Amino acid sequence: MEGLDNPAESKVQSAIIEETLRRNGFDVKPFLIAKDDYLKYLNLAQYQRFSEYLRYPRIFAEKSLEHYIAARLLNLSNQDVFVDIACAISPASTIYHELYGCQTYRQDLGFPKGIHGDCIGGSADEMPIPRGFATKMALHCSFEHFEQNADIGFIKEASRVLREKGKLCIIPLYLQPSYTILTDPICVPKGFSFESDATLACCRGYRNRFGRIYDVHHFMDRIINNLGNLKLEIFVVQNEKEIDPACYAKFVAVFERE
Repeated sequence: MEGLDNPAESKVQSAIIEETLRRNGFDVKPFLIAKDDYLKYLNLAQYQRFSEYLRYPRIFAEKSLEHYIAARLLNLSNQDVFVDIACAISPASTIYHELYGCQTYRQDLGFPKGIHGDCIGGSADEMPIPRGFATKMALHCSFEHFEQNADIGFIKEASRVLREKGKLCIIPLYLQPSYTILTDPICVPKGFSFESDATLACCRGYRNRFGRIYDVHHFMDRIINNLGNLKLEIFVVQNEKEIDPACYAKFVAVFERE
C-alpha cells in the first residue's frame, strides 16, 4: 500500500505530526536516511538473489528501504533472536542473519501451523512460541493487512513474546486524518464484513482485500490502549524520495518492552 501521493501530501503529513500526534503526547522523532549507508547495505544484501523483488522495481526500492530502516532502528546484532512477522516471501530474515549475525525466524499465516525449522506458522496474534522468545521483531508493509481485531491481538502478543528491552518495528505505519480501509473488490469473498466506523475505499488493482490506515483516534484506541508493558516511539522518515521517487515509507513505529 503506497503512501499519499498528491501535491498536498506534505501538508497532510505535517498536520498529522503537529496537530494530532504531538498534541496527543506522542514522542515523534525525525529519521534521516544516510544514502551512502543505505547503498552499502544494498550492496551487501545482494537482493539480486531474490528474483521476486527485482521483478518489480517500484516494490524493490520500497521494500529494500523498509528492510534497511528497520534494521537500523532495531540495532540488530549477533546477540538477537529476530522474527520477521507476516513475512510471506520476504528475504529480510536471510539478509539480517547474514549481515548482522542474528538468529532469525520467519512467521506467516500462510505457513503450516507450528514451528518448522525457522518457520513459525499460524496467526501473528497467537504464536506457538514461549514468552520472551524474541529480542527483535519487525513487520515490513504487513501490519496494515491485519484484519478485524488481529492488530490489537498482535500488539498484546508482542508484549508477551518480546524479552525485556526487546524491540518491535512496524514500517510503514499508515496514518492519515480519517480512519480508512482500502480494499480491492475482486479480492473480497462473499459475506466478508468491514468495520462500520471506517471509510471503505475500493481500489481496483490494489490486490488485497484489507488495508487499514489509522487516524490518530483509532490508533490510540486500538494500539496505545493495548500496549501493556510496551512503550512507543514514532519516527518520521525525512528523505525517502531521495532513495527513489517510488518510496513512500513515512511513519515508523518502534515499540520497546519495558
